[in-house]
Amino acid sequence: MKRDGTDGPDRVRVALLSYRSKAHVGGQGVYLRYLSRELVALGHDVEVFSGQPYPELDHGVRLTKVPSLDLYREDDPFRIPKLREFRDLLDVSEFLTMCMAGFPEPRTFSRRVARVLAARRDDFDVVHDNQTLGYGMLTIAAQDLPLVTTIHHPITFDRRVDLAHHPFRDDWRKHLSLRRWYSFLRMQGRVARRQRHILTVSESSKRDIARDFGVDPSVIDVIPLGVDEGFRPPTAPRVRGRLVAMASADTPMKGVATLLEAVAKLRTERHVELVLVTKPTEGGRTERMIERLGLEDAVTFMNGLSDMELVEVMGSAEVACVPSLYEGFSLPTAELMACETPLVVSRAGAIPEVVGPDGECAVLVKPGDVGQLHDAIADLLDDPDRRARMGAAGRRRVLEKFSWRAVAVATAAAYDRAIADHARRRGTTC
Repeated sequence: MKRDGTDGPDRVRVALLSYRSKAHVGGQGVYLRYLSRELVALGHDVEVFSGQPYPELDHGVRLTKVPSLDLYREDDPFRIPKLREFRDLLDVSEFLTMCMAGFPEPRTFSRRVARVLAARRDDFDVVHDNQTLGYGMLTIAAQDLPLVTTIHHPITFDRRVDLAHHPFRDDWRKHLSLRRWYSFLRMQGRVARRQRHILTVSESSKRDIARDFGVDPSVIDVIPLGVDEGFRPPTAPRVRGRLVAMASADTPMKGVATLLEAVAKLRTERHVELVLVTKPTEGGRTERMIERLGLEDAVTFMNGLSDMELVEVMGSAEVACVPSLYEGFSLPTAELMACETPLVVSRAGAIPEVVGPDGECAVLVKPGDVGQLHDAIADLLDDPDRRARMGAAGRRRVLEKFSWRAVAVATAAAYDRAIADHARRRGTTC
């Protein structure tokens, strides 16, 4: 007899948790959407529990909203809620943490969702946490529910990069504010070290999780991400001299400053235009740098794109750039490869794992090196035959290695291992 009480194929009932899940706010939302879709296609039952911004989900995937105070909403970030919005002490704690420059969402979401699941523990065979790593996850595990945790990469690297760009001696207020913002990492490290089943997206991330969070590598399984079938080569001609780059956040770690310096240098030699798929911080570092370099007429920002629009943009460029100082996987890199767009990428984090050998479908350059980035882009812009070969090689690599169906199959196998391990520890059988 199977877990669902039938004699047919084993159906796993999954509670998939994510403290913020909209696809446009980063790769975690993309992961949630496509993994849940493919798990349902395999015959499993998936219910997503999410805080704001809520996810875009496909047919067959249920959503249970676990609302926060939504303090970081796009149209009103760091907002002050009205008194009537406060429901309990957890809401008060969330607001006070924001007022003290901290980031409360992982902790408060985990506590809220633990309350919800306490009343529904018999509805699920396994709980899958999408990098919340809040103390509430320990409560869920104590409620006798098998728990699997995905850590895309430890945010410790983001913290190091941000602090390096804002040293104490230059801007002590910003430096201390960043330390406070990233204080949730102490919690995430403590929670990660108590997990028995961790999934991550690359060997690079596995090494970093083990080192920075002190996690035993033997509990970590690597399952690379997938690329949706909608990402495909363009039917329209590419725009001459167009470069495209993706940055889910306007932060130093994405390497946009290096790219802008390289574009400024290229502009003295040839016609180039840069499309940045990101939402810049108003009056922030990127906008100030564009103004300083005189690139106002050469850089276009795009954000909030539909999948179809994003594919169009990716396929419109002659060359795509991923200048990040670190990536746990870099899903946009794989999506660009699926669109047959040749790449210039940083030799950083998991990016070399995604693109494969240097020169096959991407040119790898030293992170933060303006000269190398400039030269690699210029060489590709001057060689259309090479661009075509690299683009075709990139698409072949994606089709061979990065499938959401394969991600779901491997993830379901991880669920089975977690459920069996849980049963062994309880002295029962599945």
